[in-house]
This record gives sequence, structure tokens and C-alpha cells, in this order.
Amino acid sequence: MAINRNKVDLWKADVAKSVDFYNKWFLNFAPKAFRDTRIESTKDVKKALKATENLTNILPETLKQNPSVLPMMRMATCPPIARDRLIGLAGVSPNLVKSMELKGKVPPRMKEEELINQLKRIGVIIEKMADPDIFVWKSRGDKGTEEEVYRASTVVADRLCGAVADPIIRNAQEQRQLGAIKKWLTNKGYRELGQGEAEDFLSMPPGTFSFRFNVPINLDDDRKVNIPVDCVIMRKSAKKGDFPALFEAKSAGDFTNTNKRRKEEAIKMQQLRKTYGQLITFDLFLCGYFDSGYLGYEAAEGIDWVWEHRIDDLAKFGF
Repeated sequence: MAINRNKVDLWKADVAKSVDFYNKWFLNFAPKAFRDTRIESTKDVKKALKATENLTNILPETLKQNPSVLPMMRMATCPPIARDRLIGLAGVSPNLVKSMELKGKVPPRMKEEELINQLKRIGVIIEKMADPDIFVWKSRGDKGTEEEVYRASTVVADRLCGAVADPIIRNAQEQRQLGAIKKWLTNKGYRELGQGEAEDFLSMPPGTFSFRFNVPINLDDDRKVNIPVDCVIMRKSAKKGDFPALFEAKSAGDFTNTNKRRKEEAIKMQQLRKTYGQLITFDLFLCGYFDSGYLGYEAAEGIDWVWEHRIDDLAKFGF
């Protein structure tokens, strides 16, 4: 039974309300999210500066022991250097830089001599391009005053936050959305699945829900992989063999990105149906900028949705 995907006459009004809902949250919450992240980033930058003698002595051994400082160092230059640009300027292995930034460690199989050599080249580029308007002490030949170091830390932290602005907002919004679902389900007498209580999503007890649950699917080449689902809910009325409801929490701060990524949900739905048949469902929990083009695309794939500004529509899914 369709809940919202067949209510085309309501789409325009719902989109407007959803945009207002998102914008209100953004104005009230986003500044705090940035402030909190900036405070933590400032602490991380200060630690990195201390490890490198306030960017006056970037030793390869220091980078080896503190690989996660590399994103900060890229933001400390003038102009800030993109990851791929640093790789090109320093002439180092892409795997080295990506491992340091994404995994927080140096490649374990890289030969020590080559590792030290490449880390040294990275340090030379960072020291050479360090922003003189931020690290004012470098031109004096000293290590800066406490006030100067703090000021430099906040500036670099701002740059770091700007570089990861979208993930900060996305993560905060996802946490809030899942929190809203949890509160609604709990009020309806559902409980969160306990650790190790179910072997897979099909064996969840009736009346339980879980977040970020892995659901196995079959690919075209006969491989089996897991796809993460934001929220899995086994209805109280479920009988043995019934599928739980699968929901993806989606939020967006503009219309452009949603239409670029609308195929992702459709692909998941196709994979789930190919693996489990036509009775399995995969629906959306939406907040923000999702226009009629996006909604129509998902509806054509049999995907339904609940608007967060009308969260009680969850009841229409049989919860």
C-alpha cells in the first residue's frame, strides 16, 4: 500500500514544509555543530603544532608517529593544498598520503627508507608553503608566542571545518533523524535490538528495531555483500518469515545534490528485490530539499517515504 508516493497532489506542499523544517534546524543547530567541531579541531591543531615545534621543524619521524596531522598541515599552507596537489608537489605515493589521512597510519608494507624519504619531502613542502600571515613567527626565526600559536590554531581549525563542512552537517542531521525515529518507535512500544540478539535482519524479534544494520544482497557476479541500512524495524504483528521494514534516513540542504544521488536508493531497492523478491520494501525518511523530480524517480522504483515534518505517517507502515 502506497503512503506518500502516490499522493502527487501533496508533493509540492510537502517539499515546501520539508525545506522550512530543514532550514529551521540548520539555523538553530549548525552554528553549534561548527563551534563544537572547531573547538575540538583547535585542540588537535595545537597538538600538531607542538609536535612540529610550531611548524618550524617537521621531521619525518614526527609525521610517522603522528600521521593524522597531515590534513591540518595542508590547511596551514598558502594557499591551502588539496590532497592530490600535495601528492604532486611532493612527488610522493598517493597510497601514503591517503593512508595517513583516511586511516591515520602509514602503509605498513612500505619500506622504511622510502617511507622516511617521502615523509621528508612532504615536510619540506609544508614548511616552504606555510602561510606567513598565520605563522608570523617563522619570518622572525622563533617559535611564536602563546597568543600567536592559539590564534594560528583557530585559523587553521576554521579552514579544517570549512573543508569538512558538509560531512559535519550530514552527520549531525543523521543523528537527529535517527533519534527522532527512535523516540517515535519507543513511544509506540518498540525497543531497540540488543547486542547479539539476532543473527540477521530476518531473525529480529517482533517489536524491535535497529540502526545501521547490515543486510546481505546478491550481486550479478554471484558475490554476496552487505549493504548498510539506516533503520530496520520488525513489526509487532510480524509472523515467522515476514520481512522487517527497511528505512534510509536522507537529508539535504539543496536540490542539486539530491537529484545527483537519487539513483543510489533505486539501486539498493533493485538489489534487495533481486535477492529477496518483490515483498521486501525499502523506504525513505526525508528531511530537506527533495523536489518532485527526486520524488517521482523514487516512486517509479516503488520506493515510498515519510517526511520528518509528518513523522506520524510511520504508523501507516503498520508500526
